[in-house]
Amino acid sequence: MNLIRLFLLPALALLCHGAAARPPAAECLIPSKPGGAMDLTCKLAQKGMHEALAHDAPGAPELALKYMPGGVGAVAWHTLVSQRRSEPNTLVAFSGGSVLNLALGKFGKAEVDDVRWVAAFGADYGMIAVPADSPWKTLGDLMAELRRDPRRVLIGMSGTVGSQDWIKMALLARMAGIDPRKMRFVALEGGGEQFIAMQAGHVQAVSGDTSEALLHAREGKVRVLAVLSERRLPGMLAAVPTAREQGYDVVWPVIRGVWMGPGVPDADYRRWVAAFARMESNPEFVQLRAQAGLYPFSLTGDALTRYINQAVAGYSRQAAQLKLVRER
Repeated sequence: MNLIRLFLLPALALLCHGAAARPPAAECLIPSKPGGAMDLTCKLAQKGMHEALAHDAPGAPELALKYMPGGVGAVAWHTLVSQRRSEPNTLVAFSGGSVLNLALGKFGKAEVDDVRWVAAFGADYGMIAVPADSPWKTLGDLMAELRRDPRRVLIGMSGTVGSQDWIKMALLARMAGIDPRKMRFVALEGGGEQFIAMQAGHVQAVSGDTSEALLHAREGKVRVLAVLSERRLPGMLAAVPTAREQGYDVVWPVIRGVWMGPGVPDADYRRWVAAFARMESNPEFVQLRAQAGLYPFSLTGDALTRYINQAVAGYSRQAAQLKLVRER
């Protein structure tokens, strides 16, 4: 079922009934404050759908954006699950960090099957960054400082202990012989706040994602010390070595996508799944994804749901290794 049936036919039906108003725009909820990777996810979906609609359904309603920060995604999750569970045109951005929070019980008693997973349409990687004028030039420099005194470096992260940003630093610290629980972190609401806090001098380093770093590296105020990818990334970060190159074998991919409320009718859910599958196959979307600093990753519907279940199981094992308590 293509985008014409998703958006244009409802519009025609309204016109046949003499309605002057356009069909209600679909909405992408951003479960964080502006400026981070969740923001980027919805904006990428918005642009991708715009390009696809321009071909299939000119004049169809655009994907509108709305911010719903709180609890590093928990507020949006519980709002949709408890109060807006059946809205057929409401999408919510998620990341690999959202899936990790599920595995750790950060969303209370929430389970993977409490929502409907629509599409993942890009991925980025974890990274460690410092201000451009920082005395630390390499990941090794930062780790050496943390070995001398782990309390001297204040690290900004999205979420609290057990979040993906915390785990990334914890894995690196363990390899450097540092007790992760002796390090100092500041919990912030999304990647946008992390970089604002670092530029204001409130934190000396951030554990975040490459897509977020790209938003700020263009201004020349950020130095990325390492990317947590299998190999060096193309584009603006091509000169940044991987953590693996620097002796720290940590790789952390982060998928980006959207989900819907659990009560959405199956026909509406399937239309959105088909719409995103079509969007992801559009060559123009491939360019948009690259411009956003994301890398190819495409899963929709049932295949994505299976992937999420496997990811939760993997994160749970990792959490056990780090002795993180799962609050269930």
